[in-house]
Amino acid sequence: MKYSILLAMLVGTLALSGCITTPAGPAGPQGVTGDAGATGNTGATGRVGNTGNQGNTGNTGATGNTGNTGNTGDTGATGYTGATGATGDTGNTGATGNTGNTGARGNTGNTGAKGSTGGSSTIVVVPPQ
Repeated sequence: MKYSILLAMLVGTLALSGCITTPAGPAGPQGVTGDAGATGNTGATGRVGNTGNQGNTGNTGATGNTGNTGNTGDTGATGYTGATGATGDTGNTGATGNTGNTGARGNTGNTGAKGSTGGSSTIVVVPPQ
């Protein structure tokens, strides 16, 4: 029983302490600002759109018609050809001239004397005079 009285007093004291309020004291100093949080991851890059289709090439216009060719004029009449003149006679061939005489043949010069070929002699050739 000893514990039950102590327990009852403790419960009563706690109940009364919640009802009693005291005036608040002066405000304490401002706390330090916390560190900034980590930067979030960059989002994924979006996909590039498809290239558009190229337009069709236009049709080529029709080619114009070629104009008609003009008519060729008539050819004039050909004049008359005159009569051909008579051919003249061929002249006589002239006489052939006489052949000239052949000139007389000149004399042959004398042969020089033959030198001797003995020893260490010098050969001297003397032309004819």
